[in-house]
Amino acid sequence: MLFLILSIICSVTVGVLFKTSRAYTNSNTQIIAFNYLFALVLCFLTYSPDIKAVGIAAPWGIYAIIGILLPTIFLLLATSIKYMGIVKTDAAQRLSLFIPILAAWLLFGEDFNMLKISALLVAFPALVLLLAKPSDNTENKWIYPAAVLIGFGVIDILFKQIATYTVLPYTSSLFVIFGIALLITMIAVGYEVNFKKVKITSRNLLFGGLIGIFNFGNILFYLKAHQAFAKNPSTVFAGMNMGVIIIGSLVGLFIFKEKLTKMNFVGLFLALVAVILIVISQN
Repeated sequence: MLFLILSIICSVTVGVLFKTSRAYTNSNTQIIAFNYLFALVLCFLTYSPDIKAVGIAAPWGIYAIIGILLPTIFLLLATSIKYMGIVKTDAAQRLSLFIPILAAWLLFGEDFNMLKISALLVAFPALVLLLAKPSDNTENKWIYPAAVLIGFGVIDILFKQIATYTVLPYTSSLFVIFGIALLITMIAVGYEVNFKKVKITSRNLLFGGLIGIFNFGNILFYLKAHQAFAKNPSTVFAGMNMGVIIIGSLVGLFIFKEKLTKMNFVGLFLALVAVILIVISQN
């Protein structure tokens, strides 16, 4: 259970760092680039991936797509936290689990039981209520958490495809993907520095490093939690998604004083119900 708790803490901390960084940094692109640099180094030190084993036959197409999507969605995540807050962004990210579930049904012919259908029927109004805005709010940027939801859902589908490629250890594939994401973000940073005259700062390095550490910690402890609960993966699945929604909501509400309407609270409750239903359906 300790690994699961640590994974939840790491996941929420990433959002907290993005929220806090707004007052001290000048470039989310730099933060995300440094994040992948630290994650790449930690991945190498922790798992010692055999890069030489990654040959031409490896799924490079999927590697490239994930490597491009990860920093893109991470940038949208930071923007969503900026405009919509941690509560709605975390909830939207966790509701993204329904994208691979729909793909399994529509694309891969997986059986759909009544619990899964019920979960989907609850999840859609949950999302609508979560992203609903008060009538006097002219700065509602619902498109960002919606993009986070879709983006993380697509990434999850692609990671599941990587997991089926058993020729290579999963961690070796992860190292390659982190490398591609770092390359993409470094190109973006180079563009900002040369054409937009954005300076590389130690604060961007600091926040990027911290986010990279906690981002990698989230992955590391999540994998260890699955190992510890090998016979009960639904425990990890439920604990992670519900834990992030609950802890993220508490942090957003009480630390950052984010404002939620009654509809938003109902949406949070329905999101938890949807997660519980989908976990029960896996048993």
